[in-house]
Amino acid sequence: MMQGRPSLWLLLPAVAFAQEPLARGTDVFNKSCATGYCHQVNGSGGGAAPRLAARGFEEDYILRVIQNGIPGTPMPAFSTSLSRADLMAVVAYVDSLNGIKPAMNASDAGPPPRKLSGKAQEGRKLFSDQVLGFARCSTCHQVDGLGLPIASPMQKIPENVAALKQLETPGVSTATLDQDGAGTFPALVLTQSQETKVYDLTLAPPVLRTVPKAAIKIVAGSSWRHASVLTAYSDAELEFILAFLREALPHGSANN
Repeated sequence: MMQGRPSLWLLLPAVAFAQEPLARGTDVFNKSCATGYCHQVNGSGGGAAPRLAARGFEEDYILRVIQNGIPGTPMPAFSTSLSRADLMAVVAYVDSLNGIKPAMNASDAGPPPRKLSGKAQEGRKLFSDQVLGFARCSTCHQVDGLGLPIASPMQKIPENVAALKQLETPGVSTATLDQDGAGTFPALVLTQSQETKVYDLTLAPPVLRTVPKAAIKIVAGSSWRHASVLTAYSDAELEFILAFLREALPHGSANN
């Protein structure tokens, strides 16, 4: 061994460990944050979300925003929806977009990923399948750290695909807005103060509309049904997704 020069074999474990969280962070980011509505691939920005790449963000700020979200915006807090390992991996990835070298160590890695059955693992992939674009479940639902919590939590996971397709959606209202040609549309209401914030469900991904309270009329109930946004999946694929929901959310709560 040459004096004054570290052995390659001594360096390899550290390099491998530094790369692993970054690859993991890229994967979680692409499944949860890279939709066209949000930050897009490589953090290039799109829709209502700003660009993340080359912004000069500091590491503490990145960690704080990912953990706590930004109140009053669609940016949610991921401190409870992501495992410690996935959260820190996403931080490492966004760090890398801003020229910050990942500083992950063993204490940051957290517990190993959730162990799922083969059927549930397939369902997890389908839940956030990027090939489906906005037709994937994770466009509106957040489960196991994947996706966006646009929809409110459901009280019980459907027993089968037929029940999933017949799922009632009492949280969806009917909104009428004479602005930007919006007209009447099914909506998820976020706030009704001086400004009313609603998600317009006629578009994919749902569009967040913020308007003066006096400019919009909201009536409880809607003819909109969950089945209308499940057409990208076959019944067999929906069975896999239900298996994923049951194992990832054993107490029966998901976003609906």
